[in-house]
Amino acid sequence: MMDMRQTRISVAAVSFLLLCVGVVMIYSASAINAYETIGDSAYYLKRHLVYMLIGFIGTFAVMRLDYQLLSRWAKPLLLCAVALLIVLLLPGISREIGGARRWFRLGGLSFQPSEFAKLAMLVYTADFIARRKTRLHSFRQGFLPLLSVLLLVSGCILLQPDLGTVVAVSLVFFVLCFIGGVRPTHMALVALAALPALYVLIFKVAYRRSRILAFLNPWEDPQGIGFQIIQSLVAFGSGGWLGTGLGQGKQKLLYLPAAYTDFIFSIIGEELGFIGTASIVLLVMVLLIQGARISLRARDTFGQLLSFGLVSSLIIEAMINIGVVTSIFPTKGLPFPFISYGGTSLVFNMIYVGLILNVGRKSS
Repeated sequence: MMDMRQTRISVAAVSFLLLCVGVVMIYSASAINAYETIGDSAYYLKRHLVYMLIGFIGTFAVMRLDYQLLSRWAKPLLLCAVALLIVLLLPGISREIGGARRWFRLGGLSFQPSEFAKLAMLVYTADFIARRKTRLHSFRQGFLPLLSVLLLVSGCILLQPDLGTVVAVSLVFFVLCFIGGVRPTHMALVALAALPALYVLIFKVAYRRSRILAFLNPWEDPQGIGFQIIQSLVAFGSGGWLGTGLGQGKQKLLYLPAAYTDFIFSIIGEELGFIGTASIVLLVMVLLIQGARISLRARDTFGQLLSFGLVSSLIIEAMINIGVVTSIFPTKGLPFPFISYGGTSLVFNMIYVGLILNVGRKSS
């Protein structure tokens, strides 16, 4: 019992440390940009703190619930998520930024339904596998119905458009299917069948094709499509082992786009150096290990799948973000969990932690 309590404390402590790093680095990365464009150097920091407060409320709320209730709510949550994704596409309702319809405007804040859809899809997948685990070896009765739901949710998200979130959702989906008992051959065949569609989605869409070209050779167009990734690599190179010092980075001076959102890890690399980025990676690994321990000790299959899916989602998004800013992966619009200025993503990341701790508490 004490061991599980210590595991829960370590998950909470790591998450809180990452949140603290986020607060400091968001102000460092955004202050000059906010002052130049808005006239308030703390503008993004204050908004981030509001979302963090909402996240804490959501975290403590889900910690008080019996997580098994989510199993009963799996279908209603999924239907609500799909409805929100559809409403988001209606003209005049959603907030359009950069040609994408991904946000509702609620007062002075924004809400991104795809973040809710990620959680709803995860809960539904965990519940479905827990209920039908004896039939998962059957493609028609087990895997196909679940795959159809993934395609529905993914299709709604792609219409925004948002391929990065679809990739993240799909990866977590396949992780849960693998540990839940779906035949690897079935998953491999589906993955192969999806390749032509993925090719069309990437190479037949101009801005995604540009991202791939920038990933393959950013120096071919250093002032155009390769500019962002080059500036990110310059940030890491400037940081060296110990960094230039907190607040002393140069890339945030309107050189590196999205410095306080998707590319905040680059600013950490510049200002805190290899030691700083390695420390962040270490914290993420601790979160993975301790979250997996909670999953293994869960008292039921649904709790095991839910907690491991939540941990996997956080880790996968962190890995994708690190891969993007270091030019290992093509550019995708996924923030770094807990650290990036992300609004809705921050709130749901904190809710994820609350649910993981909830499963751990029930397992003690």
